Amino acid sequence: MVGGGGGGAGGDVGGGSGGVGGNTTFGSALLVANGGNAGLSFGNAPASGGSASGGDINIPGNVGVAWGPGAASPVLQGGIGGAGPWGGSGYGGWPSGGPPTAGATNSGAGGGGGGAGTSGHGGNSGASGGYLEKLIVSPSATYSYAIGAGGTAGTAGGTSTAGAAGGSGQIIVVEHYGS
Repeated sequence: MVGGGGGGAGGDVGGGSGGVGGNTTFGSALLVANGGNAGLSFGNAPASGGSASGGDINIPGNVGVAWGPGAASPVLQGGIGGAGPWGGSGYGGWPSGGPPTAGATNSGAGGGGGGAGTSGHGGNSGASGGYLEKLIVSPSATYSYAIGAGGTAGTAGGTSTAGAAGGSGQIIVVEHYGS
C-alpha cells in the first residue's frame, strides 16, 4: 500500500504551497502509509516523502524537487514530483503555458510544480507517499481501511502557473489459498 502524494506549489514568489497527501491505513493503525509532504512555495528545501509503519517492508516516499533562491536563476520549469513505487510522477510546468501534471491516480506520486512567469523560479513539487508490504498469516474476517487522497495543488503566483495535485494512494490485497 502507498499513501497519497503531496501537491506541487505554484511558481514565482507569491505562489501557494501544495497540500500534504492523505494517509492510507489498513486495520485502523495496524498498517499506515503516510502521505507525501507538499511542495512549498518558493523555498529551497525539497518536500520529504511520507513514512510507513507496520509492514514487513517499510519504504519512505521519494522527495520532491525544489527550486529555491539557492538555485541558478532563473529556473523556469516547475519541479518534477517524487515518484511513487510504480512511477507516476507529475511533470513540472513550463512558463510558456505548459501546465504541470498531477501525480498518476493510485500511484502515491507527487504533483508537479507550477512553471514560473517570465522570470523567477518554478514551484517546488510534491513528494510521494510512504510504501509498505505486509504478509498477514492469520487474517481477521474484516478490516477497516482508508485510501489517502492526493495533496491539493498550490495556487499560481504572479504570472506563473499553479501547481498540480498529488496522486491518490492505493491498497492491493492478494489472497492465497491452499499450500
